[in-house]
Amino acid sequence: MNFLFRPIEDKTIVWFDEKNEYTILENTTAQLLKKLNKGVEMNTIAEELSEKMSIPKEACISFILELEERYFENTRSDQSETIIDINTVKIPADLEFQKFYKINDLIFKVEFSSEIELSYVHPKFAHLEVSAIEHQQHFVVFIENKHLFLAVNNTIINGWKSNEIHFFQGKFSMELIQAIHQNKEEDWMGVFHASAVGNSKKTVLFLGDSGNGKSTSLAILQANGFTCIADDFVPIDIKKQEVYSFPAAISIKKNSLNTLLPIYPELATTAEYNFKRLHKIVRYLKPNTTDFTQHFPCRELIFIKYEKNATLQFSKINKIAAFSQLIPDSWISPKKENTQVFLDWFTSLKCYQLTYSNNEEMIKTVSKVFNNDL
Repeated sequence: MNFLFRPIEDKTIVWFDEKNEYTILENTTAQLLKKLNKGVEMNTIAEELSEKMSIPKEACISFILELEERYFENTRSDQSETIIDINTVKIPADLEFQKFYKINDLIFKVEFSSEIELSYVHPKFAHLEVSAIEHQQHFVVFIENKHLFLAVNNTIINGWKSNEIHFFQGKFSMELIQAIHQNKEEDWMGVFHASAVGNSKKTVLFLGDSGNGKSTSLAILQANGFTCIADDFVPIDIKKQEVYSFPAAISIKKNSLNTLLPIYPELATTAEYNFKRLHKIVRYLKPNTTDFTQHFPCRELIFIKYEKNATLQFSKINKIAAFSQLIPDSWISPKKENTQVFLDWFTSLKCYQLTYSNNEEMIKTVSKVFNNDL
């Protein structure tokens, strides 16, 4: 099995190639795992550990056996995979809805077999809709045999069950950015569930649990001289580790309307979408850019949280804590060399926690991050 080990602060991040998974271990445990992977005999490892830790050799052997069982014997992911023979599926001839989206100089024709499929895609990209006939990219979204399928330029990419819509949306977005930026999937280091705000020189990522205020903070900042680079789906390339622009609209939850209506009065009449499966009601706000070729370096992560009546708190946070929050909602390239680049990039980052209730104070603090004035 292939592993990658990256000591950070007082822990070690370990990557397992067979699952493309990460775990955080104590440094001593990581060293034992490394020796096991190199084929060092268990008895030798146990003797060294016993002497170092002043504990009985038998206890060391028991611990090493547990490591073997956990990390070498159970190498397969427990997550079930959708098994579909896409060769037996045909793209429907009659499709109910047809939309054209212009992104930079490209026209995307996207067809949907019903209003259900339309609702999975169109709300985020409605601001890009144009009247067109000619197009360079052709996407089709359709349901057959209780599965949702995506076809790109007459090739079916994959199919997903009804409880895997978020996987479909991720793949749709991945196919979109590959066409926009002329990259292949292996050219991306990862995609992060975050909001990316930028100026003309760099980007900062906002992260946090759903409802903490990532998108709302992004909306406030784009009304105050900053640029919306991406919301929810933030791609970073492998070559330069730069954040690339993604053209989806900013998702605004219902409980943020009172804060944003004075800044964006158009939200009062914007269509509202109730995503029952995701337990959220949102409206979409147009990003303040039409140049989706932009890409900037990112050197800071801010775990942001809006909290009513909170006094502004801003501080550096432990990188291991930051990593634990970053990974669960992220897609990281499964290629070993890309993983190495990701770990190098993450190690170089500055990680902060920002809690606020006053918008002006938040804007000033984020401005200081951009100006390296902390």
